[in-house]
Amino acid sequence: MQLVRSSVDFYEGNAEDYAARSSGAARMWLDRFMADLPPGASVLELGCGAGHDAARLIAAGFDVTPTDGSPAMAREAERRLGRPVETLRFEDLHGAAMYDGIWASACLLHVPRKELPDVLAKIALLLNPSGLFYASYKTGGREGRDSLGRYYNRPGSSWLSRVYLEAGFQAPVIEQVNGGGFDGVATEWLHVVARPKPPRN
Repeated sequence: MQLVRSSVDFYEGNAEDYAARSSGAARMWLDRFMADLPPGASVLELGCGAGHDAARLIAAGFDVTPTDGSPAMAREAERRLGRPVETLRFEDLHGAAMYDGIWASACLLHVPRKELPDVLAKIALLLNPSGLFYASYKTGGREGRDSLGRYYNRPGSSWLSRVYLEAGFQAPVIEQVNGGGFDGVATEWLHVVARPKPPRN
């Protein structure tokens, strides 16, 4: 994933500054996610960044596995969390029925659009049958790099709904809201929640 590599390179070179300036996902989305999980649920976090969301999940009593594709960001998260954080690339996801929830805030947006369906299919397999998956994406405009060199896939809600269904999820719930980002540019965000399709008998 060459385009993802350019995004990882940004976080590798700016991990300390990014960790200092970021604060994790808006509390509303994480609170909703936690409320829909059973107590003590197992949660895989993809793209944990500086570990803000992982810290909140852990404090709420969940069994959290924080990961990030950037070794430098993983080290920042380790300092915050006081526990190991695995460096994990999306293409290396594997396994089946391992987690009750998967939290992927503002990270899958760096996956090349043509490769996102395969990544989503791997995520669907990783979830337990009643599992819960959250992800957020920047939307609007064409896919490509921002002023900082980071690639964004910028999917639309209709395309994303179709891809989720084809990847093994039930129809996702998608909410579009105004927001911003590390680069200070106003943008539209898609917040997506989905569960895997029931297993076939």
